[in-house]
Amino acid sequence: MNGHLAAGDWDDRYHHIDQILNNPGPRTDPSFMAGDEVKDFLRNKCKVLVIGAGGLGCEILANLALSGFKDIHVIDMDTIDISNLNRQFLFRPKDVGKPKALVAAEFIMNRVPGVKVTPYYGKIQDKDDAYYMQFTLVVCGLDSVEARRWINATLVNLVDPDLPESLKPLIDGGTEGFKGQARVILPTVSSCYECSLEMLNKPTAFPICTIANTPRLPEHCIEWASVLEWPRVHTDKKLDTDDPEHIGWLFSVASARAKEFNIEGVTWSLTQGVVKNIIPAIASTNAIIAASCCNEAFKIATSSAAFLNNYFMLIGTEGVYSYTFEHEKRKDCPVCGGESLDLKINKEWTVDRLIELLVEKQDIQIKKPSLSTPTKQIYFQAPPQLEEATRPNLEKKVSELVDEGGEVTVTASSLPFNLSLRISYI
Repeated sequence: MNGHLAAGDWDDRYHHIDQILNNPGPRTDPSFMAGDEVKDFLRNKCKVLVIGAGGLGCEILANLALSGFKDIHVIDMDTIDISNLNRQFLFRPKDVGKPKALVAAEFIMNRVPGVKVTPYYGKIQDKDDAYYMQFTLVVCGLDSVEARRWINATLVNLVDPDLPESLKPLIDGGTEGFKGQARVILPTVSSCYECSLEMLNKPTAFPICTIANTPRLPEHCIEWASVLEWPRVHTDKKLDTDDPEHIGWLFSVASARAKEFNIEGVTWSLTQGVVKNIIPAIASTNAIIAASCCNEAFKIATSSAAFLNNYFMLIGTEGVYSYTFEHEKRKDCPVCGGESLDLKINKEWTVDRLIELLVEKQDIQIKKPSLSTPTKQIYFQAPPQLEEATRPNLEKKVSELVDEGGEVTVTASSLPFNLSLRISYI
């Protein structure tokens, strides 16, 4: 975006976009209304929500504004750090410490007059259903799995079969180094974000009881060193994950613990990755994925071409490779599937061990789960009184509390849905 856009240059700026919208093409939807009607909808009636104003979100905001979207809202809960400036191009050194959403909105409106960007500095969970109902579609540029799961479940829950406008398409983008993905989710129609949890990397949050007593992975040993041993040994010294001496200490202690439990794989780079939760960010990958997301937003909003069905992958680690496929719905998806998830566990397992599994299992990944059956409370994480009352059940066998084929309901305060498990024993 070189230079400022004068109001009189509006038609010139969108000349190439108008060429797409003025005439139907070989892949336009039968409902495509070429000409002024579709341009009026795009620029005056279509309201888009962008979630995240980081590396991906900045690119998405700029692309949407330059594609003819004039009513854009953006949510972000972070402030600008100096380390963001190398890839989040809407921010400048003078903006360090300010809310990303506010600065990004101001930047876009200054550079593209006629576009209104409404910012919200806070969490997506702060907003209610009525807020999300106002949008035509939602574009996510998040770096949080939990936030994606929350907005995915919220949009699925919004859908009313008698109100077609209650279905809000969700376009989700994500990047990690030279790899990225973009997908189109039609809530209740296509597979949702929860359907594809098994495609994610292994979760990096582990139960304290596992890392303290029964480590099985190199990550468990590193977490033990940083979460438990560092505060025990260095009572008054705060762990600095940017200090090589501190990382070296954690690596040494974690390696010794791994050797004690015959676990291989503790390395310096893994130690850094676990304690700093490092996700590499590369500007070119952000640009490609943001372009893909905005391309889908444009196609959905205008019907000018068939939109993605439904998953696009970019792999740029060795050359450039992309792949598009349809990710299918899971019948036992807790958000959009409706069927209970069958779970086979050892008859000797305790409730504590079952909770560990729910945290670590790829297609579940629920932090701090609470468990109940239709007739009893098994274990609740909160409130404190209920946690204390159900805590003795942690040491009991699941088979003592749940019959063969019995249903267990799993909830978590961070997720707006319930998971239903059908338990059987080995």
